[in-house]
Amino acid sequence: MSKVSSNVRRVLMYATGAWAFVLAGCGDRNDASVEVPPMKVVVVTVGRQPVDLNVNLPGRIEPIRTAEVRARVDGIVEKLLYNEGSDVQAGDPLFQIDPSDYKAQLAQANAMLQRAQAVQKNARSVTERFRPLVQRQAVSAQEYEAALAALGQAQANVADALAAVTLAQLRLDRCTVRAPIAGRVGRALVTEGALVSASAATLLAQVNQLSPISATFTKSNTAIMDLTDYARSGALATAADNTFQVRLTLANGREFGETGVVDFADLSVDRTTGAQTIRARFDNAGRELLPGQFVTGQIHIGVRQDGILLPARAARLNGDTATVFVVGSDDTAVAKQIEVGDQLDGFWVVRRGLEPGERVVVDGWHKIRPGQRVAPVEQPNAKP
Repeated sequence: MSKVSSNVRRVLMYATGAWAFVLAGCGDRNDASVEVPPMKVVVVTVGRQPVDLNVNLPGRIEPIRTAEVRARVDGIVEKLLYNEGSDVQAGDPLFQIDPSDYKAQLAQANAMLQRAQAVQKNARSVTERFRPLVQRQAVSAQEYEAALAALGQAQANVADALAAVTLAQLRLDRCTVRAPIAGRVGRALVTEGALVSASAATLLAQVNQLSPISATFTKSNTAIMDLTDYARSGALATAADNTFQVRLTLANGREFGETGVVDFADLSVDRTTGAQTIRARFDNAGRELLPGQFVTGQIHIGVRQDGILLPARAARLNGDTATVFVVGSDDTAVAKQIEVGDQLDGFWVVRRGLEPGERVVVDGWHKIRPGQRVAPVEQPNAKP
């Protein structure tokens, strides 16, 4: 019985090995005969076309004019004469400081003026009486000269008294603190009963002009020189009046309705950052822009005549560069590094890396690998 069992096991082992060899041979023949079809992808053929060249810069809203309202006399604040956060015109009253002391000083200055004028009148009459008498030698020349000197001194005293009256009137007028410019006045920094000082120039409030208003941006000096050289080369068409329009995007992502214009570019370069300051002006008729707001400005530099646009979904971004798949003449996919600029309505502006006539994969690139043969399907590359 043991011999029979061993023989049966030996036969089964031989049979199993033979079947494995046959199956392996069949598998090799099947793998060799099956060909994987090329992956179907959608491509666009890029070409040159006029493209708007824009520069996106972060910035901040700043008032064109701002004025600090400070005390110019000493005294106690009696009354707040405006609504905090309201719009005021130049000269509108804002604060009332106790004027009692300054009214008394004005009255005293007027009394001194009257006294000086009386002395002047008397001195003038003496001089007029002495003039004919000195010609007849009824009065000595010395007495006449003394009368003239007294008249001159009296006239000087009157001028001094007039200056004192003017100064007293100014101090009294400054008890009513007025807005130096038109704009929006902020919250009051003092309350009724507060003691303010002219020597300390106590800050009472601040007025900012909101219409028009400006937005300031910074751009590296190197980039500005590159844009200038590019415009001089003739490849960039700028506005005939050399104006640059600016669109703003607010911090919540909403686009500001008005279009501004660049009105100032700093003539100096910051030594620390190597950047220049650029300023744009907006009418801000609705007072929507407020000082201190962070915004993003899109400055329209001009039209690039030889621009290349690429659908945004075709590029895999990596910082300032992007990776795309380009299909060669033999329908083989090749990975390529390109540099992109601004995005216009779902299209990247290609700065460098692509040439006109190249076919770029826009759909299906994430399913292929470099060197793989593909079945490209053309899609028109419409300008946005």
